[in-house]
Amino acid sequence: MATIAKTFDREALDTGSLDVRPMTPAIGAEIHGIDLGASNIADSIPAIRSALLKYGVIFFREQDLTQDQHIAFARHFGELEIHPATPKDQPNPEVLRIAHGPKSRGQENNWHSDVTWRECPSLGSILLAREIPPVGGDTLFANMHLAYERLSPKMQEFCQGLTAVHDIARVFAKRLGKAPEDLHDKYPPMRHPVIRTHPETGERAIYVNNGFTSHIEGLAPEESRWLLDHLYKTAWDVEIQCRFRWQPGSIAFWDNRVCQHLAVSDYFPARRVMERVTIAGDKPFFKPD
Repeated sequence: MATIAKTFDREALDTGSLDVRPMTPAIGAEIHGIDLGASNIADSIPAIRSALLKYGVIFFREQDLTQDQHIAFARHFGELEIHPATPKDQPNPEVLRIAHGPKSRGQENNWHSDVTWRECPSLGSILLAREIPPVGGDTLFANMHLAYERLSPKMQEFCQGLTAVHDIARVFAKRLGKAPEDLHDKYPPMRHPVIRTHPETGERAIYVNNGFTSHIEGLAPEESRWLLDHLYKTAWDVEIQCRFRWQPGSIAFWDNRVCQHLAVSDYFPARRVMERVTIAGDKPFFKPD
């Protein structure tokens, strides 16, 4: 586990000579004038990592990457994980292809963090647009640290002591055509703090999501449902969001430890094809004062 900063000065993060253009005061920045497939990209990795921590999600345009280049760029940030929805016979199992069209309506149109059903959910994902619809198909991102900061002090204090259960079967039992118990053999439900501490910045963020969180331990079912609904809705605040309009070759790289995202499915029946490479993370924890 990385050493947590005692104090985190977001403005002091060094993004070097990168051409960084913030999208909103709350979250997101586009980075221009860089080729992520360049042979010397390693020289820019510290600055890119600083930008990721500073803005939560960073975007790049006109990136003509092969799958091998996509994977190589992601490896600069850590070990990669393989998603269970990835076909076993494809040549690059690290690449999750997300394709929708006339026979497949997009299903990622709810606020969520990726793979929170893992013991060690992802650090972040790098999503590359291969084919986009003529209009629509944007992705929204929400800063869940700011969502936490906007809770009342009493609610913050109450949530800090709670643990939630995250279950892969809530989403992928139907999508993969498997019984929940079969998925649980390999991916049992996981317990994570409702409020997690970011392992690099020390900031706190809400860490439950509508996709994978099943319940909060120790609360009556009605209490758990009410509190989860309340926390889910914090991501809906437009003042903690940014919205990204895709172009072919665009990339979004988000910090899954502090962001939630929603892929708008307004483009049906047009086609939208994305490829995602995901960086493994560490086990979520809450660090008290």
